[in-house]
Amino acid sequence: MSTAKPVSNAHSRRDREPLAVDLALQGGGAHGAFAWGVLDRLLREPWLRIEAISGTSAGAMNAAVMSDGYAADGAAGAQAALEGFWRRVSEAARLSPLQRSPVDILMGQWTMDHSPFFLGMDMASRLFSPYDLNPLDINPLRDILADCIDFSRLAASPIKVFATATNVRTGRPRIFRNAELTPDALLASACLPMMFRAIEIDGEAYWDGGFSGNPTISPLVRESDAHDTILVQINPVERPGTPKTARDILNRENEIAFNAPLLKELRMIALLRRVANAGDCEGARWAAMRLHRISSPAMLELGYSSKLNAEWAFLLTLRDEGRRRAQAFLSEHGDDLGQRASIDLDTLLEEV
Repeated sequence: MSTAKPVSNAHSRRDREPLAVDLALQGGGAHGAFAWGVLDRLLREPWLRIEAISGTSAGAMNAAVMSDGYAADGAAGAQAALEGFWRRVSEAARLSPLQRSPVDILMGQWTMDHSPFFLGMDMASRLFSPYDLNPLDINPLRDILADCIDFSRLAASPIKVFATATNVRTGRPRIFRNAELTPDALLASACLPMMFRAIEIDGEAYWDGGFSGNPTISPLVRESDAHDTILVQINPVERPGTPKTARDILNRENEIAFNAPLLKELRMIALLRRVANAGDCEGARWAAMRLHRISSPAMLELGYSSKLNAEWAFLLTLRDEGRRRAQAFLSEHGDDLGQRASIDLDTLLEEV
């Protein structure tokens, strides 16, 4: 879906006028550390100015942490805030019974496919709800978010944040913006209904935003002045072969379900671009949008259970992969930013 361009001189690119870009961050539990690495690498480019971030689940948390850190101390503050957040997540996970088994460790896998507790939890979730298993609604992430983010500072951050959650009653997405963000709003964006009780905000119950937008692109088009959007994709869109084991089937089912809203919205954007009248303001916004993507084939090697693995070594592995993929994107498509899209959205219409 992308066309390779000649690699340009990175030093000359650093001398460019600042270019406003938007980011779209998918969710994926611990796999969100891949997006941490991407953000860390992009923040090192002085010619890139991040205007807005749309995120879901872990993507929403990355967005809020980064935006708050940037408001405190620019790019360096954003990088430090992201590392601090993921370190706190890892420290909290040390006390969790969700750990890799000796078999997983000996096989060199980051998954917990042989962990007795994970297998027991997975089976219990098909028989009991979190209202049965977690009556006190304990979620360590609530305190971590409250400690790692200054929400009053985030409300005034120069980087706009759009966090998506799904309204349980209507099935429609709700977009939480900077001034509306709280620990509960971010937990709502990451609320998997078989693991956590629905998050209630203003009398409405919310589940994971991935059901309705993973992430939601429209606010970036309508409410940001940037024309380039970089999608950081965690969930593989395509996976070779046909899954045949129960675990592989459930993993692929999850990937398809959580990619579907994004693919649907991208097709809608492609269609709007075709029919948009560049003469009117709204049409011009859609017509001017340039989409790019950073992803990694390494995600194909990671199953669902690894999304619950917050070991520091695993998070660092994902962070480093994110840095590498962001560097590869800048080398191959850095000159496309501000000039042309590196993903052809029209091919999505051809697939329909």
